Amino acid sequence: MAGNSTGGGEDLPGDTSGKSASNNSLVVSFGEFLIDFVPTVGGVSLAEAPAFKKAPGGAPANVAVCVSRLGGTSAFIGKVGDDEFGHMLANILKENNVDNSGMRFDHSARTALAFVTLRADGEREFLFFRHPSADMRLHESELDIDLIKQAKIFHFGSISLIEEPCKSAQLAAMDIAKKSGSILSYDPNLRLPLWPSAEAARKGIMSIWDQADLIKVSEDEITFLTEGGDPYDDNVVMKNLFHPNLKLLIVTEGSAGCRYYTKTFKGRVSGIKVKPVDTTGAGDAFVGGLLSSLASDLNLFQDDKRLREALAFANACGALTVTERGAIPALPTKQAVLDALTKHHAS
Repeated sequence: MAGNSTGGGEDLPGDTSGKSASNNSLVVSFGEFLIDFVPTVGGVSLAEAPAFKKAPGGAPANVAVCVSRLGGTSAFIGKVGDDEFGHMLANILKENNVDNSGMRFDHSARTALAFVTLRADGEREFLFFRHPSADMRLHESELDIDLIKQAKIFHFGSISLIEEPCKSAQLAAMDIAKKSGSILSYDPNLRLPLWPSAEAARKGIMSIWDQADLIKVSEDEITFLTEGGDPYDDNVVMKNLFHPNLKLLIVTEGSAGCRYYTKTFKGRVSGIKVKPVDTTGAGDAFVGGLLSSLASDLNLFQDDKRLREALAFANACGALTVTERGAIPALPTKQAVLDALTKHHAS
């Protein structure tokens, strides 16, 4: 097998050297990676929490790990602090077979922290420490251009658009990926407390809307982006959010499943019913599940039947993730997803 460059199952866990280069279904995820501090007990406010447990967080990183855990090839590009937490995060990617060669370490800014709790009323409460944090300080000059050029799918969010210099870095990375023939995948992942205002968030999120080939939004995000539009109304969705270059628009409906819109067809795929423990990372698992299918079959966009199968798979990825605490620890393997789908169809 020596010298074989097909990227077969020879990689040892954590050995990401050259892993991406030899694979033509690479998903590169760009953005923030941070530490979430989650209360050790549920249903309390941050002020009431007796203690906190640390967990890796950040939607783009979750997506990269999800793709890898499902058997795909992924890489992450972003910046963390040159501190204990930053190196811990880089190591988590390595342990999960995600190529972390595009990560950078900032010597003066710390790795971002977020305190997150699910209150008794079911609402999530966030407290962010980013003043500034390392992820905001990724410069265009620090981008791993060769890695971006290899991406079959280049995935990103909107949090990196809030501040310079990482805003320019993201726009440059998107441009490189687009020119290299990558599919651009966008999950806005609205985090209102991080933006200067609601208007700035709406404007920032929509500023790159027409560049994406694939967009995933939640019902709440539709209401926000359309300033009160009904997320269940196909006309609201198509008129406000579909654009001529878009190959696929997905609206996630939590446990109910998702709706999908392409230029030629649209539909709905129901979700899998599970007992939720922690919804953190469910949307990222959905995206990771969809991108892993898409990376091995870009023709899904044109085929309603195969697209529906891929979305049922993505729904199952999201559903399984809510049955355990934390995002990355709860992300499923491909076999677990296939088993859940078989069980679902049998019931």
